[in-house]
Amino acid sequence: MTEQLKPWSREEFEEKLREKGRGYHIYHPFHVMMYEGKLTKEQLQSWVANRFYYQIAIPMKDAAILSNCPDKEIRKEWIVRITDHDGVDGVDGKPAQIGGIEAWIQLGQAVGLSREDVTSLKMVSPGVRFAVDAYINFAKQRSWQESVCSSLTELFAPHIHQQRISSWPTMYPWIKEEGLSYFKKRLTEARRDVEQGLSVTLDYFSTSREMQLKALDILQFKLNVLWAIADSIMLASTDIKVEGRDYLRQPVINFE
Repeated sequence: MTEQLKPWSREEFEEKLREKGRGYHIYHPFHVMMYEGKLTKEQLQSWVANRFYYQIAIPMKDAAILSNCPDKEIRKEWIVRITDHDGVDGVDGKPAQIGGIEAWIQLGQAVGLSREDVTSLKMVSPGVRFAVDAYINFAKQRSWQESVCSSLTELFAPHIHQQRISSWPTMYPWIKEEGLSYFKKRLTEARRDVEQGLSVTLDYFSTSREMQLKALDILQFKLNVLWAIADSIMLASTDIKVEGRDYLRQPVINFE
């Protein structure tokens, strides 16, 4: 039984968490096609438009973590994640700082979408909405430590950002270069975020093997969320054929 097993060492536990990267959505068929340069312009546009729903959820997730966290020092560090995505207005002579949400809108424009196409959420599929909403609800309802653990898919993100920066100009030369600013921005932010989130997770969940296994299950939940998002985007942006009948791309749906 797990309660009779000694907890893994801190180093072993971290390695177990990192091994979860084998299930990261970078290995999803849709993402594999993306990295091989095989997506059409319309498919890439669909990915950008759908993923925007996830982007705008990130600061809400982080706000939920803050609302559940009684530790002032943790809050002081974690709150930066919100401004990373929402941006900062220029005040008292200080320049404004573009946030990740605005940078993602610029990515949408770089792939040929209008600001309205992206921000209206009219292209977001029901499956993406369901998966992202489940993630926000998790952060609201669970302890702040568990929600921090769920954010550790950041462990695997820097590689994916660098890959897009390096390969997209060759594979998708029609994308305007300024659209890659989001990925460049996240290269440094994600590494900083990983250090903080990993420290909290290793400290809190290392008390027993049972807790460590719980952390692995939480991280798997988040990996499943990202995989479900990729599933839904692939379905929404791909013509499929079942039993001789053509099923076209999902129609544009506006829930507003």
